[in-house]
Amino acid sequence: MRFISEQRFDDGVLEREFILGDIPGILWTPASGAAPAPLILMGHPGGVRKMYPRLVARARHAAASGYAAVTIELPGGGDRPRIAAAEEARVDLRRAVEAGEPVSDEIVVRLVLPLVEKAVPEWQATLDALLELPEIGGPVGYSGGVIAIGTRLAAVEPRISAAVLFAGSYVPRSLFEDARRVTIPLHVLLQWDDEGNDRQLALDLFDAFGSKEKTLQANMGGHTGVPRFAGEEAGRFFDRHLR
Repeated sequence: MRFISEQRFDDGVLEREFILGDIPGILWTPASGAAPAPLILMGHPGGVRKMYPRLVARARHAAASGYAAVTIELPGGGDRPRIAAAEEARVDLRRAVEAGEPVSDEIVVRLVLPLVEKAVPEWQATLDALLELPEIGGPVGYSGGVIAIGTRLAAVEPRISAAVLFAGSYVPRSLFEDARRVTIPLHVLLQWDDEGNDRQLALDLFDAFGSKEKTLQANMGGHTGVPRFAGEEAGRFFDRHLR
């Protein structure tokens, strides 16, 4: 991991951009603290620069509670090389949506699975590198989307103790097997009227998770209409499980 820039905000939070191999990312650490900080992995749908205002707001909110936070650019996102199969599937997805046709399982598989298969090992490599830093400790949480990535990561990465998953993206049916292997505490956010999300599929996925402690918080509104208090509830969830 090589840090390439840093800035400190007026609340004392330190932001450092890094490169890990060919993976760009950003790490935020709290202003102070004698003990190593718990870590939250912040997922997103891709395009760190485009998502930056929302990501930094989430990170600073987490830092105010004593957490470090990190995000990485998704494979095929931002300036990273595109994934040919996913790009072709994205064209087919747009065509189906514009024509008012249902999005087939086959399109979802081609769109999402290549992303999951590349992103999960990259998240694990990032976690390896960060846990070597003296200012970062455990436990570790995952927060955000793409929900298929979060599901696979929660199923295969034992260092993640709890996860907040955003149900706002397509999920291949094959990921339900991963969901059944997830046993950590979960807090799932669902926007009831999300125009780009299959509500029933999201409900079925929630039902499939193997966790004994899992909460579904459903709010009225579209994809970008997540109420502020939903983030506060997610913060309390992490306080229960990462402290």
